[in-house]
Amino acid sequence: MITGKFPSLRLRRSRKNDWSRRLVEENNLTSNDFILPIFLIDGKNKRLPINSMPGVYRYTLDKLGPIIDKAIRIGLPMIALFPYTDKKKKDAFGTEALNENNLVCKAIQLIKKKYKNEIGIMCDVALDPYTSHGHDGLVNSEYVLNDETIEVLINQSLLQAQMGCDVIAPSDMMDGRIGEIRKSLDKNGYQMTQILSYAVKYASSFYGPFRDAVGSKRLLKSNKKNYQMDFRNADEALREVALDVKEGADMVMVKPGLPYLDVIKLVKENFKIPVMAYQVSGEYSLLSNGIKKGIIDKNVILETLISFKRSGANAIISYYADKLDKILK
Repeated sequence: MITGKFPSLRLRRSRKNDWSRRLVEENNLTSNDFILPIFLIDGKNKRLPINSMPGVYRYTLDKLGPIIDKAIRIGLPMIALFPYTDKKKKDAFGTEALNENNLVCKAIQLIKKKYKNEIGIMCDVALDPYTSHGHDGLVNSEYVLNDETIEVLINQSLLQAQMGCDVIAPSDMMDGRIGEIRKSLDKNGYQMTQILSYAVKYASSFYGPFRDAVGSKRLLKSNKKNYQMDFRNADEALREVALDVKEGADMVMVKPGLPYLDVIKLVKENFKIPVMAYQVSGEYSLLSNGIKKGIIDKNVILETLISFKRSGANAIISYYADKLDKILK
């Protein structure tokens, strides 16, 4: 027997038994850590599958009840609403975003009327679900205009707050929009409406299934690299967050999630602000299809979600959020 050649501390001792592993674990997940994205569609009595996202659907408003009921039952603190806008309602200016009878506005009113404040509602602020060109703002010669777009985003944010939205979430990546939206909300009596800024949103190749889900994928002309972040950059992310925090953001988002764990950690360590991670559609679909084909084990879902918490994320937007009762079990 070999003696005297090893240190007295053996870290494997605490890994031997399940109870011991649970005793010293550093990170864990609960339902409080998740936000459920929900896709909306016009019509009645429809639950339409999204082919590029296994197990994810678009719902008409009359089909939302069971989804919200389950979200509340399993303890989710918030849902996020995203509309699939009929092509006939889209134009170059995203006019439908300012229609008080659009899908998102009607959904907010319906949910608030039935559920009051049992669950929070987050609404995306950007024009891509509503524009005929698929971009997040107004376009001139294939360039997305900053200041002109902000004027529309201010009105979109104010409309959502008037309908009862709890958390306004600008995902457009226009410079200066957080400050202008905050001023408008405060001026109009919505001082307690929160802003979750997509401060760090990369021009990523992981968004394809989401664009399919909201109906902008085939409409998108050129790309979004002139306003979303370059995936080669991390220091720039800190500059983006610093600006949005100064302008009044209550929380910030890093999107996508898994390829940017280093950025989540950087943001959390530097700002001590609530940081959300978005496990985007491409990440979800890759994992789900891999599990379906037997290429990877289903436990990879939990392993991946824990990685967000380990990196410092306070919460995760995930298409797995409504399946947590099975995943965490």
